[in-house]
Amino acid sequence: MRIDILAVIPEMLEGPLNNSIIKKAQESGTATIKIHSLRNYSDNKHNRIDDYAYSAGAGMVLRVEPVYKAISDLKSQRTYDEIIYTSPDGEVFNQQQANQLSTYDNIIILCGHYKGIDQRIRDHLITKEISIGDYVLTGGELAAAIITDSVIRLLPGAMGDETSALTDSFQDGLLAPPVYTRPADFNGWKVPDVLLSGNDAAVEEWKMQQALERTKKLRPDLLDDLDQNN
Repeated sequence: MRIDILAVIPEMLEGPLNNSIIKKAQESGTATIKIHSLRNYSDNKHNRIDDYAYSAGAGMVLRVEPVYKAISDLKSQRTYDEIIYTSPDGEVFNQQQANQLSTYDNIIILCGHYKGIDQRIRDHLITKEISIGDYVLTGGELAAAIITDSVIRLLPGAMGDETSALTDSFQDGLLAPPVYTRPADFNGWKVPDVLLSGNDAAVEEWKMQQALERTKKLRPDLLDDLDQNN
C-alpha cells in the first residue's frame, strides 16, 4: 500500500510516521509513505500557498493552484483509490473506515490548514473528507498521522501477530475486554479465576460479557450503532 500525504508542515509527520509498527511496515515493503510539502508546488517566488478569502474575514485559506498541481502530479504517476481531505466537518473517522482504507492500493491525504481550503478543491479534487473528532487542530498533519497509523497497522505483515489487530477495540463494535498479566496475585489483587481455568469456551464467554459491560458503561453509543446495523 502507498500513502501520499500533502502537508503544509511536513516536519510534523516525521516523528509519528517513522517509528514502531509504521517504520517496520515501510522497512519490510508492506507500506510506502511519502510526505510532500505543498510549498514545492507553489507558483510564486515566496512559496506562498495561502491567500485571503473573497469577502474578507479573519484568517488565511489554502489556495487551489498548489493543491491542484500536487494532486495532478501524483495522479500522473499512478491511480488512486481515494483522495482524502482532513477536515473538522468531514465524516468522523472510525475503525470501519480504517478497515476499508486498508484494502486500497494507493491513497492521497491532503492535510487541512489555516481557515480551510478553496472550495473548488473540495468540489473537484477530493473524494472523501475525514474528521478525527469535533475539535480544531493547528493543522491536519496530526489527523493524517492518526489515519495513516490506523490503516498501516491493519496491513498483512505490519504486525508481528497478524491476529492482534482483529481483536482490537471497535473491530466488532465493542470495546476490548480487560487484560491481565502475571503474577496471578499481586498485593491481593487477583486475576479472575476464569482466566486461570484453562476452559477456553468459558474464557471467551467471559471476554464477550466483559466487552459488553465495558461498552455499556463507557461507550453506550456503540451499542446503539450495533442495534441499528443489525
